[in-house]
Order: sequence, then structure tokens, then C-alpha cells
Amino acid sequence: MNRDDLPAPETGMLLTHFLTVRDVARSRSFYTDVLGGEVVLEENPCIVRLANGWIIMNPGGGPTPDKPGVTLRPPEDTGTTSGFLNIRVADIHECYREWSAKGAEFLTAPVDRKAELRCYVRDPDGYLIEVGQSTGLLEGILADPPAGRE
Repeated sequence: MNRDDLPAPETGMLLTHFLTVRDVARSRSFYTDVLGGEVVLEENPCIVRLANGWIIMNPGGGPTPDKPGVTLRPPEDTGTTSGFLNIRVADIHECYREWSAKGAEFLTAPVDRKAELRCYVRDPDGYLIEVGQSTGLLEGILADPPAGRE
């Protein structure tokens, strides 16, 4: 393990994303074999370097001294979410074809939202991942307002 591969800045800060998973090996495989990440640490916690960031994965559990009253668990209702991973790509159609061929199950094919092309995929625990390619946004064209808002 090389220090440069770990999410451990010598100065300032960097951003990682933590996921509570049911099966570390299964999730590690998805983020490496399907999305193309690189395993930095196998377990306790599992760390996968993905593009210019890191996904950190561990099983759920009860409160700890540094997070009293907080229990971690994977999503139970995949129809509702309050946050998701957002991956930006240079060519969404190529990404869609490549990841689909590797077993990713997208909710839809890429959809043109004026500012971007985007689609969504779920990981093995049901976490939602937005995959997007900026298009109109690069020319100042914004997306339509979210559903239910004018």
C-alpha cells in the first residue's frame, strides 16, 4: 500500500464518499470490475480509488464513541433517497455501453436534460449513482427545474 494511493492529504483536505454495505467483497467488485476503480485497501475499511476520488466501504453497525446515537445501515427503500454519488464522464454513451456490458443495470438510457446528458445506475446495495456528461451547461444552458417546481 502506497501512501499516495490513500485518501490522506499532507495539507488541506480532500473529499471521499463512505458507503455502508451489506457485503464488502460484492461492493468492492462492483466499484472495481464494473466502474473501473482500483482497490487501495481490501477491508476494514475497504478503500477503492475511483477516478480522482475514493469510495470507502464498511458493514453497518451501532453507535460508537465518536458517533453516539447513530446506527449505520445500507438503504432499505431504494425508491427514496436523500443523496447519491455523482460521476461526471466525458462520453456518457461509451460509459453506458461499457458498464452495461460489465453488468451495470441502469434505470434508463442517457436522457438529454438540456444542460447535460444523464442516467442513473444502482450499486449492489441499492445506492443511486448519477452518471452525467455536461453538454449545454458548457454553453450556459441550464437544466429544466426539478419535477414539481416551476
